[in-house]
Amino acid sequence: MQTPMNKTEKLFIVDDDALTANLYAQHLKNLGYEDVQLFDNGQDCLNALIEEPTIILLDHQMENLSGMEVLQKVKRFDPNIYVVFISGQEDIATAVDALKYGAFDYIIKGQNDLKSIEEVLVKIKNVNEMLNRKDPGFFRKIISLVV
Repeated sequence: MQTPMNKTEKLFIVDDDALTANLYAQHLKNLGYEDVQLFDNGQDCLNALIEEPTIILLDHQMENLSGMEVLQKVKRFDPNIYVVFISGQEDIATAVDALKYGAFDYIIKGQNDLKSIEEVLVKIKNVNEMLNRKDPGFFRKIISLVV
């Protein structure tokens, strides 16, 4: 597998299940990520957004604020934060809603969730590389030809 994103990226893990959150955090640290913060509820995550996380791994079902509510507030705060929904629910409607509200991806908890997290980190890295390579002059030329 390719190397995931820049290892200096700030990652938040938001999950009210401490065992799951710590498992994900340890896996990310094993991959070389150093700046991984855990939150056991959505409100604490929202309060910490001023720390400018790059990626948030977000559980769907939590007390007080649902993952969907947290997702919407994160995207209003900064639409450039990559939010990856991680849920035990295999509900298509929930996955569609998460993507509709700006989630980058939707991972179902289970046997392959650690591998899925690695794969989504690679996808995010690839998207960032494409965005950084994009030549704005090229797009201006195409638009000028169309207009």
